[in-house]
Amino acid sequence: MRTETVDDRLAVRLGALRGERGWSLDDLASRTGISRSTLSRLERGEISPTAALLGRLCTAYERTMSALLAEVEAAPAELVRADDQPVWRDEASGFTRRLISPPRPGLRGEVVEGRLRPGADITYEAPPVPGLEQHVWVLDGTLELTDDGRRHEIGAGECLRFRLWGGTRFRNPGPEPVRYAVFVVLP
Repeated sequence: MRTETVDDRLAVRLGALRGERGWSLDDLASRTGISRSTLSRLERGEISPTAALLGRLCTAYERTMSALLAEVEAAPAELVRADDQPVWRDEASGFTRRLISPPRPGLRGEVVEGRLRPGADITYEAPPVPGLEQHVWVLDGTLELTDDGRRHEIGAGECLRFRLWGGTRFRNPGPEPVRYAVFVVLP
């Protein structure tokens, strides 16, 4: 088994930063003056960036080099203990979110558990990353999920899979709470 290096994590992070902004390789090339082929090779981890290249990328991504490197220097724990999974509650909307498997350099997926009380209704106007892959698996109850205008009713044990291009709406039609897992995979 090959050990993941800082360069491996940096390559993944550079690709993720570009994806978060919805930029193509051509867009980034025009912003940095770095060739499309070099950017592609950097993101695939085939070459390591020079300080000059990294400086130009940091300018495009509006972060310092030290901030970028701090994001990739130490790999987070592989095992995420239940007590270390952050929980966020929005009491006003009736939504609870537990981050089961947080983002990690070198990995493209994460797992989130959501809970909605009956009648809870959450709308997201746009995807955080266009083309984001999601798998929504309902564990208990019924979830009404609208993806880019398409409405789906998902029952316990069922899974909806899609790429996120537009807005989404998560609604619990009731009468019971709904608990579901969202598997998120970066494009």
